[in-house]
Amino acid sequence: MAQDPPLTAREKARLAWLGARMCKRELAGPEVDRSALEAEFDRILDGARRRAEQAARPQ
Repeated sequence: MAQDPPLTAREKARLAWLGARMCKRELAGPEVDRSALEAEFDRILDGARRRAEQAARPQ
């Protein structure tokens, strides 16, 4: 993966919470669906990347 974008405190907390929920679902068994949590995790990272790109643009 490319270099991770800088995250705000809220994003870090949200990703930690989602990671814990994904771990809990993994322990529940292989038949439990984690795709919604993974998609939300990716959306948060994508938003942070967009914010970092906009901050890097000269104005």
